[in-house]
Amino acid sequence: MLKQFREFAMKGNVVDLAIGVIIGAAFSKIVDSLVKDIVMPIIGMFGSADFSNYFIPLSKAVTASNLADAQKQGAVLAYGNFITYVVNFLIVAFALFLVVRGINRLKRDEAAAAPAAPAAPPRQEVLLSEIRDLLASK
Repeated sequence: MLKQFREFAMKGNVVDLAIGVIIGAAFSKIVDSLVKDIVMPIIGMFGSADFSNYFIPLSKAVTASNLADAQKQGAVLAYGNFITYVVNFLIVAFALFLVVRGINRLKRDEAAAAPAAPAAPPRQEVLLSEIRDLLASK
């Protein structure tokens, strides 16, 4: 049973995939904190300190000044949250771009460092080898 599990786990790099998912989840939390606690307050300096409370009421019944209360009163367009998620996505996409670029660079360096295949022997040597083999077989 253990042998079958090992064979299954090694097919298609399942272990690598699992590790990637776990690291991705942890990285997502780091990026969420970066966006929420560092990037958005800096962007919010140009408007207000709480960027996630930017919204447009879609109903005249909405009179609240913060997003949570406004959503209870009626429909709102929470564009502040959307901008936060877009910044979050851009940071993750840029980090993944750098990772893929680094991996491609390493693969390219490995391919360049690999020794070239030996050149085929000249036609004369091939013919001489065949003659030698024929004489040896007699």
